[in-house]
Amino acid sequence: MKWMIKKSMIAVIASTFLFTSWLNPFMAIPSASAAPDTSVLNKQGFSTDVIYQIVTDRFADGDTSNNPTGGAYSPGCTSLKLYCGGDWQGIIDKINDGYFAGMGVSALWISQPVENIYSIINYSGENSTAYHGYWARDFKRTNPAFGSMSDFQNLINTAHANNIKIIIDFAPNHTSPASETQPSFAENGKLYDNGNLIAGYTGDTNGIFHHNLGTDFSSLEDGIYRNLYDLADINHHNNRTDAYFKEAIKLWLDMGIDGIRVDAVKHMPPGWQKNWMSYISNYEPVFTFGEWFLGVGEYDPNNIDFANESGMSLLDFRFGQKVRQVFRDNSDNMYGLNNMLVETEGDYTHIQDQVTFIDNHDMDRFKLGNNNRRLEQALAFTLTSRGVPAIYYGTEQYMSGNGDPANRSFMTGFSTDTTAYQVIGKLAPLRKSNPAIAYGSTQERWINNDVYIYERSFGSSAALIAINRSETASASITGLLTSLPAGTYADELGGLLNGNSITVNSAGAVTAFTLPAGAAAVWQFAANETAPIIGNIGPDLGKAGTTLTIDGRGFGNTKGTVYFGTTAVTGSQITGWEDSQIQVIVPAATAGEQSIKVRTASSVDSNSYNSFNLLTGDQVSVRFVVNNATTAFGENVYLTGNTAELGNWDPDKAIGPFFNQIIAAYPSWYYDVSVPAGTELQFKFIKKNGTVVTWEGGANHTYTAPASGVGTIVVDWQP
Repeated sequence: MKWMIKKSMIAVIASTFLFTSWLNPFMAIPSASAAPDTSVLNKQGFSTDVIYQIVTDRFADGDTSNNPTGGAYSPGCTSLKLYCGGDWQGIIDKINDGYFAGMGVSALWISQPVENIYSIINYSGENSTAYHGYWARDFKRTNPAFGSMSDFQNLINTAHANNIKIIIDFAPNHTSPASETQPSFAENGKLYDNGNLIAGYTGDTNGIFHHNLGTDFSSLEDGIYRNLYDLADINHHNNRTDAYFKEAIKLWLDMGIDGIRVDAVKHMPPGWQKNWMSYISNYEPVFTFGEWFLGVGEYDPNNIDFANESGMSLLDFRFGQKVRQVFRDNSDNMYGLNNMLVETEGDYTHIQDQVTFIDNHDMDRFKLGNNNRRLEQALAFTLTSRGVPAIYYGTEQYMSGNGDPANRSFMTGFSTDTTAYQVIGKLAPLRKSNPAIAYGSTQERWINNDVYIYERSFGSSAALIAINRSETASASITGLLTSLPAGTYADELGGLLNGNSITVNSAGAVTAFTLPAGAAAVWQFAANETAPIIGNIGPDLGKAGTTLTIDGRGFGNTKGTVYFGTTAVTGSQITGWEDSQIQVIVPAATAGEQSIKVRTASSVDSNSYNSFNLLTGDQVSVRFVVNNATTAFGENVYLTGNTAELGNWDPDKAIGPFFNQIIAAYPSWYYDVSVPAGTELQFKFIKKNGTVVTWEGGANHTYTAPASGVGTIVVDWQP
C-alpha cells in the first residue's frame, strides 16, 4: 500500500496536543549516579521468576496530574483507543500494597516508557492515541502520561526494594504512523534525540528510515525492509540510527532496568540485532526477549534460528498458541500439548529462556464465556512448565475481550480472592523453591485426550503435575510412575482445583487414584543437591570480559573452577560463588559455541551446558552484497569466512540465505551480518541446494570491518 494505510481510512488528523504539563524538566536524562545498586537481583536468568505484563495506561491511575487533557483522554476509559490514566505511580502503589507479592510475581513487564507522539489520529471515524507506547518520537525521554524520569527511577527503586524486577518494552523497529506524500499526517514519523530532531519521514535525506512501501508479509525480507503497516520503519543500516539505539538502551540500563522485551524482532535485520545484543551483553547484560509472532500451528525455521543465534530469547508463541487450542478453543487435545513440548525442546537451544504465556495485548484474552476453570488450568500448566511464565494483567481477575482494543480494557479490580489469583500465588513461589520447576526436563507420565500428567525433574528434585480438562468425566489413574521419592504428597494447590494427595512407593509407583473432572494438582519434592548441576546460563552471547551468570544447584559455597571448553577460570575471574549461582568473567577462549562446566572445590564436575556463543570481540553490523550470483532453481546464496561469526569456513554454519528483492535485486544478493569490529575478514560466498554446496572460485575476498557503526562491502561473484 503506497501510503502504508489506505488513504480512505484517514478521515481527520486532529490537532497535535502538546501539553505544557507533559513537557516538564524532569524528562531530562538523569545522571548515572541516580541508578541504585541492584546487584541482589539476577538480571540474566529469569527461570525462577514469574513475569506480570502491564499495559501501563490500563492498570492503575496513581497520579491524576499527569493525565492528558482534551481529546486525548477518556475519563472512565470509555474510549479504549484514548489515554485512560494509568501510570508508573499506579504500579508503585500496587507494589507497595502487596498485590504482586501476593501472587508471587517477581518481575513486571511494562509498556515502552519512551516519549510517544502527541497527535490524535482518526482512523475510519475513531480517534486513536499512543496510549500503548508503540508510537515513539524520542527514545531518550519518557512518555509524560506515564510519568517523569524521576517517577520512572522511583518505580525502579520501589520494585527493587520489594525484590521485583522491571522489564521495559522497547520498539526500535519504528517510530510512529507516517505518510511519504502527506508530511502533515500525524507527526510525520519524526525521530528526536533528547528533544533534538534527527529526521522526519518525508524529506529523509540522511536515510534514517526505509522508504520501500509497506510489507505484504510475503517473506522475511519483505517484513524487514518494508514498513510495518503505516509505521515509519527505521533503517538500522545507518551510522546514526545504530549509535542512537545503543545510546538509548544504555540510558534505560543505567536507570537500573532488569530486562528488555523487544517489539517486532521479526521485522528487523537479525545481524543488526545480534550486534545490538552484543552491545547490551558487554555493557550491562540483562534478560532480553523478543516478539516474533507465530499464528496457530505456524512453524518458522527463521524463528528458531533467531532464538538460537541472536543472543535474545523469544516470546514462545508455539507454546501460547497450543495452550489456547487445548484449554480455550478445544481444537486440539493433550497429545498435541505434549507434542508441542517435545518439539520445541528439540528446536530451541535455550528452552528455559523462552517466555511462555496464554494471552497478551496482541491476542484475544483467554477468558471466553464461562471458561474460568480452563483458564485456571492453563495458568497451572504454564506456571509449572519449562520457560519463563508471563501473566497478562487482569487474567487473574478473569478479564475478557476479543481484539484490539477490547483486550486492553482498564483493570477491573484488584481482588486477592479469585481462584486464578490464588493459583498463581501458590505456584509462582515453587519456581524459586524447587529447581525441577525452574530448570527441569519434562516427561509425559500418563496421557489421554483430556488428561495430561507430566513430570519435571532436575537432579534429585521433581514435580508431578496432573490436569484433567474434561468438564464432565473423572479419570481413573492407574500404572502411574514417578521419580518422586516414596511418601505421601499433598497437592500444592491445597485442593483449589479439586486435586488430592497421592502416595508413592519405593519403586516410584503411584497408588491408583481418581482425578476429578476439571481438576489440576501439583505434587513436588525439592532436594538439597550434593553434586553440581547447571540449570541455566545468561546471557547466551558475549565476548571475553562479559559477566556470565550460571544458575543451578549443588555448587557449594567455596569457589571452584568454571570451564569454557578446556579453558579454566579460577580466582578473581569468578566474581560470585554460591550454592545456587555463580558469576564469572568470560575468558579469552576460542570464539564460537562453547560448552560450560562447573567443577566444585571438592573436584566434582557438573553437567556440560552447551551453546554459549563466545564472540570474537565487539560487534558491528556489515552489509555484504554480492553481484552477478546467478542460481539454479532451489539454490540460495550464503556467506562463510574466517571468524566464528562467519562460520569458520563451515558450510553448515554459513550465514544466510541471502536476500535478493528489495535493497538489491537478483542476481545481486545481500544480508546484514554481525561481525567483529575492526577485524580483517576473509570470506567467500557459496551456493547451497539442500546438501549440495557450490563454492565461489578465486581468492578469498578481504574486508576490514569498521571499528564502530555499520559497514558495507560489495563484491562480484567469482566463477
